[in-house]
Amino acid sequence: MKILFLGSSRFSKFVLQRMHEKGLNIVKVITSPDKESGRGHKMQPNEVKLCAQSLGIDVFCSSKLKNDMQEIKNIDFDISVVASFGQILPNEFLDLKLCLNVHPSKLPMYRGASPIQNAILNGDKQTAVTIMKVGEKVDSGDIALQKEVEIYPNEMYNDLEERLAILGGDMIFEAINLQEENKLLFKKQDDSKATYVKKFVKEDGLIDFSKLPQQIENQVRALSENLGTYFFLKNNKIKVFSVKICDKNIENLKISQVLDDKKHFIIGCNQGAVEILACLSPSGKKMSGADFLNGFHPQGEFVNGLC
Repeated sequence: MKILFLGSSRFSKFVLQRMHEKGLNIVKVITSPDKESGRGHKMQPNEVKLCAQSLGIDVFCSSKLKNDMQEIKNIDFDISVVASFGQILPNEFLDLKLCLNVHPSKLPMYRGASPIQNAILNGDKQTAVTIMKVGEKVDSGDIALQKEVEIYPNEMYNDLEERLAILGGDMIFEAINLQEENKLLFKKQDDSKATYVKKFVKEDGLIDFSKLPQQIENQVRALSENLGTYFFLKNNKIKVFSVKICDKNIENLKISQVLDDKKHFIIGCNQGAVEILACLSPSGKKMSGADFLNGFHPQGEFVNGLC
């Protein structure tokens, strides 16, 4: 069966790689156009394009699918697979062939742009990968396959994203085989149980130390790698890479106040404290929390301008 693949993100890349490893016949990849990147503003391809080229798969770049339908109609394919493509697929495209979507959540939960981040952010113990038929409304199509996945304690976004994408590739392999045997069945989603999640913006990365320690840890796990999590200290933006819940008995430490005990970079929060394990200094150097303390001595200071 000849497959047309559509995707534009890191998640898409891992799905594509796994599909290729499983021996599926991917005849073409559609992805977003090259974008300016870096200080030189040079045009750079995304990870999906680079992956497809390394695998010897033909690539077509499209900024708006509905404007390229004539080109797409000339592609010889039997089924399309979409994974984090970033565009609404026009009905004209959906009418061509069956289109399957790889979605990393237990639909109808977490329809939308950020299912993995929200699963971590909300402290979920499990998530899922769903293979569904693409419908007119976002992530509302009929479900073919769904498999639950455990979220490991302290698992970061990138690791979970890769695990889910690889499973998604395996599930597409299963779905394609079932479709070839005319055994792929679909079940409607229960729209009454649907939840929707938005795309995060940079402001969502600001750490609010009036929250509970577990909420702050979840925020860093969910957003630090792909969006960035941060706070402000002495008018400096401090980017945070990893934290852990402080297990020490900290007395008289106020919310947002820094405790510098020479070895541990601890900040007070609601009903406890968190330790900053790794961060980016104002000079732009990544360092451990302990090294940060040695250079900046923030004992007793309050972050985010609070006091």
